Amino acid sequence: MPAPGRPPTEQIERTEPVRPPDSVEPPGDPMIGRIPVLDLGPLVDCGRRPVKAVAGETFQVTATVFREGHDALGANVVLRDPAGRCGPWTPMRELSPGTDRWGAEVTPGTEGRWTYAVEAWGDPVASWRHQAGIKIPAGIDTELVLEEGALLHERAAAGVPKNEGREVVLAAVDALRDTGRPAAARYAAALAPAVSAALAAHPLRELVTTSRPVPVLVERERALFGSWYELFPRSEGALLPPDGPPVSGTFRTAAERLPAIAAMGFDVVYLPPVHPIGTAFRKGPNNSLTAGPYDVGSPWAIGSADGGHDALHPDLGTFEDFDHFVARARELRMEVALDLALQCSPEHPWVHKHPEWFHHRADGTIAHAENPPKKYQDIYPLAFDEDFDGIVRETLRVMRFWMGHGVRIFRVDNPHTKPVVFWEKVIAELGRTDPDVVLLAEAFTRPAMMRTLGAVGFQQSYTYFTWRNGKRELTDYLTELAGEAAASMRPNLFVNTPDILHAYLQEGGRAAFEIRAVLAATLSPSWGVYAGYELCENTPVRPGSEEYLDSEKYQLRPRDWAAAERAGTSLAPLLTLLNRLRRRQPALRRLRNLRFHDADNDAVIAYSKRAGGSCVLMVVNLDPHHTQEATVSLNMPELGLDWHESVPVRDELTGETYHWGRDNYVRLEPGRSLAPAHVFSLRPSSPIGGSPTP
Repeated sequence: MPAPGRPPTEQIERTEPVRPPDSVEPPGDPMIGRIPVLDLGPLVDCGRRPVKAVAGETFQVTATVFREGHDALGANVVLRDPAGRCGPWTPMRELSPGTDRWGAEVTPGTEGRWTYAVEAWGDPVASWRHQAGIKIPAGIDTELVLEEGALLHERAAAGVPKNEGREVVLAAVDALRDTGRPAAARYAAALAPAVSAALAAHPLRELVTTSRPVPVLVERERALFGSWYELFPRSEGALLPPDGPPVSGTFRTAAERLPAIAAMGFDVVYLPPVHPIGTAFRKGPNNSLTAGPYDVGSPWAIGSADGGHDALHPDLGTFEDFDHFVARARELRMEVALDLALQCSPEHPWVHKHPEWFHHRADGTIAHAENPPKKYQDIYPLAFDEDFDGIVRETLRVMRFWMGHGVRIFRVDNPHTKPVVFWEKVIAELGRTDPDVVLLAEAFTRPAMMRTLGAVGFQQSYTYFTWRNGKRELTDYLTELAGEAAASMRPNLFVNTPDILHAYLQEGGRAAFEIRAVLAATLSPSWGVYAGYELCENTPVRPGSEEYLDSEKYQLRPRDWAAAERAGTSLAPLLTLLNRLRRRQPALRRLRNLRFHDADNDAVIAYSKRAGGSCVLMVVNLDPHHTQEATVSLNMPELGLDWHESVPVRDELTGETYHWGRDNYVRLEPGRSLAPAHVFSLRPSSPIGGSPTP
């Protein structure tokens, strides 16, 4: 039986690439097919690794398809689910006439390992229509041409189900052979819309050539979409008496902050390392080399006499307290992400049990981490080449330990300082048993490493977004991330981190925080903030540094959230609105649908996202200091509109409704509304009288 939605197999003359007799096939590189199908996309590592998608995500498959001579051809995508079943037959179209580049959109519906392939084929009916359209009006071989058409339509009718147009195709056969009618009328009967529709759904295909299948890994939506909030549990509820030791916050006190985080619409609560912290070479405030008796140290200096990566810092509480925190987050419809930092303090149990896991210097000492001129004497990095398999096993054991406590998301610290093959093995094993686990790569490094970490399985990655603040660099970078890169690397746009306070935020005031939040939340389906962002914390440790003054990495930082709410200075209302909009608009939960529009001012950026009936248009003033004006010229087809249309648009930041067409004037002022930006949801077209012009 033919696969659902596909033409009958008896119409397929050839399904494998054709080779001349006695030809030699180059190893691993089959010769070109009867109808060439080349340059498939998306493709990761030449098809050796799977393309990334999530359930319900639509992406475009493209290929170069052509043939000899002038005969017509067609192409379609064959999408197979994890059980090997074909999905609906998806016809392709030439994306731009004369380019031979074909494309079609496909949507895998469930999680698992899928494949797609492209089929190219000769279209004899289309070839006949073209030739007949020339010969019949000219009176050239008229009866012969009409009989050839009748024979083709007879063959085609055999592949059309009875309830899907077979009778109309057979009626065309009768008309083509009806010598009592004018030749032009007989030809026109074969071009009837009903005949064309039946043959479009079930074309007569010849010389079918099929590409090799391309693997597609379809994961759960959290791998693509989520709003992250980073907090240090030890700071939530901490006490700093003026003349005594500080009192650390705990998982229980941190859990009291969770309702406020959930109310802002965040999906993921990310915790830096929660393990025991070493005392040897402990860092003091602001990364000073000498720690006082009450200094708490960096959570990334993991390990002490209290344990290592599978232990909790005693000040934070017990595993019962940790489980309470995870359960409370789950009650509030949030997930907990835990930091995975494969490094140790000098007191970590691994240092004594597995000295071969570390670099030893000529004097026999273990080498500490350094990034000259910076030195991190409180941290030992791992060395992988003496017991590679042992470190793989231990990493998996540690991760599964925390997975047993409800953690299904890990933010991986500095993965680019570990061998890529190490991550390939760890992620492959996790995927075999726990495909729902999500790993975020904290890899601010060279593009090749970032792309490869994504290709070997990291579901998400940090990006250069923090350092992209101008219109041109934002447009170029996000076009790259939403384009070919989306097949292997999903961006998570963090607006700040405990390590990164960009000069834009230091110098731009509250408006800079508003602008970056709008950009991150609407450019990417995943974005994140580090606690304190809603308070506009922007003081660096020194001029020219991206480190925070009194960094939470080295000391407790309790914050008076209630005071900011009472004073009306918190950005929580803006963050709440953005996250609410992201949940309500499916278009903002996707990456590949990002499109930029023209604005005649380099300080104003315009872009949109559309998915089905959801369409959102953003216009943002990138200048936090000055009012900016621009004319925004929209690419209307990208919004699902005709060039001449005008539609009502609702600004979700103000509640105002405007009427926009192709060209629109904007004036965006810092301090206006919640942000110097428009975030428009497009409404169905209907006349609105007296609408204001922004």
